[in-house]
Amino acid sequence: MQPWWQQPFFQVALPIIVTFVITYWAHNRRFDDVNKRFDDVNRRIDDLNRRLDDLKDAIVKRLEGIERRLERIEQLLVEHDRRITALEERTSPLRR
Repeated sequence: MQPWWQQPFFQVALPIIVTFVITYWAHNRRFDDVNKRFDDVNRRIDDLNRRLDDLKDAIVKRLEGIERRLERIEQLLVEHDRRITALEERTSPLRR
């Protein structure tokens, strides 16, 4: 009888199985590294989205403020136009 290390299982099948296990383990580590990188990229994208949302909110607030100011200016212009018209009617040499 042959010693146990010279039997076909230990000489052929076991090295193949060990190779598969080591290859599987090495690829899993690479997949973990790739997943970590994807997680980092996703985290950065989320941070950018938050920053863009904050900027959008700030811009919307500023535009709303500008819109309110423009409405007040428009009201003042209408009031001034009314006053100018009334003043022109009172000071016009041609009375109606």
